[in-house]
Amino acid sequence: MANSASGMAVRDECKLKFLELKAKRNYRFITFKIVGQEVVVDKLGEPGETYADFTASLPSDECRYAVFDFDFITNENCQKSKIFFIAWSPDTSKVRMKMVYASSKDRFKRELDGIQVELQATDPSEMSLDIIKARAY
Repeated sequence: MANSASGMAVRDECKLKFLELKAKRNYRFITFKIVGQEVVVDKLGEPGETYADFTASLPSDECRYAVFDFDFITNENCQKSKIFFIAWSPDTSKVRMKMVYASSKDRFKRELDGIQVELQATDPSEMSLDIIKARAY
């Protein structure tokens, strides 16, 4: 389960909750954090929560991985949804933490089959709703 490059393990619950978000839409978002040498589920957003609720759930001084199920209506008036993977690495987080998250990101992302868009953000402006909308279309 651990990866030799990063030494990071991914708890099965992470994959399970992601599958529930993707297939059953049980959650609007999921945040993940690294504890020790393992990626674990941090928070689960209820289906009715908004993008503002999601961004408010991210700590201002710690890194997180997150997935967000973004619903939108296309120019052709079709209801669509895209799953975003967001690597949150605020400038105020510790350098060591940023390095650990950066080196483990690709390995973790590969565990989550079905991500359609990836974003990296170091402050909230880099993942504003306008940017999410622009990347979704």
